[in-house]
Amino acid sequence: MPPKIDVRIDAYIDRAAPFAKPILQHIRKLVHQACPEVTENIKWGMPFFEYKGIICNMAAFKKHCSLGFFKAGQMKSAPELQANNTEAMGHLGKITSLQDLPKDEVLTGYIKEAAALNEAGVKKATAKKTTENKELSIPDEVTAALKTNAAAKNTFDHFPYSHKKEYVEWITEAKTPATRNKRLATMLEWLEEGKSRNWKYERK
Repeated sequence: MPPKIDVRIDAYIDRAAPFAKPILQHIRKLVHQACPEVTENIKWGMPFFEYKGIICNMAAFKKHCSLGFFKAGQMKSAPELQANNTEAMGHLGKITSLQDLPKDEVLTGYIKEAAALNEAGVKKATAKKTTENKELSIPDEVTAALKTNAAAKNTFDHFPYSHKKEYVEWITEAKTPATRNKRLATMLEWLEEGKSRNWKYERK
């Protein structure tokens, strides 16, 4: 049976930067090999792969690609996936070449595990809603950074609790001062443009 190809993903790959094309093509090939019944789709401007639900999605940016698994939090590979993700969205960090991808058998294992969750009817975990007053502790370094950029501070101040929390957690989870400073600079840049932490994945 030939793979179920969506021509919109062909067009997406054609529009990608030269470095990104072989990465996207390779991920796409492995997804179809790991789950022959997978179907392709475009959601929020990005390629998605589905089998009884979303398995994963990939995206190309100016200088890197990303790959994310919809139910990563419920995968046995979750700790490994999280360890790979240091800066970029998705679960494999910033992918700038084929060498940045895990070995084919490892990546195929991730894909098969994600597909198996859908096959078993496992629902994506959702955060429990709470009626408690939400108070977010803003680290001093975030407060200090925001004071240097009035536009960024204005955006942050008017953001809902969830958006503020995403930025704060991203900064506080940095493992080194260099990473933290880099994230603070990126935060200011994105806030100045009115963007949330996960703006790349938001519905347009």
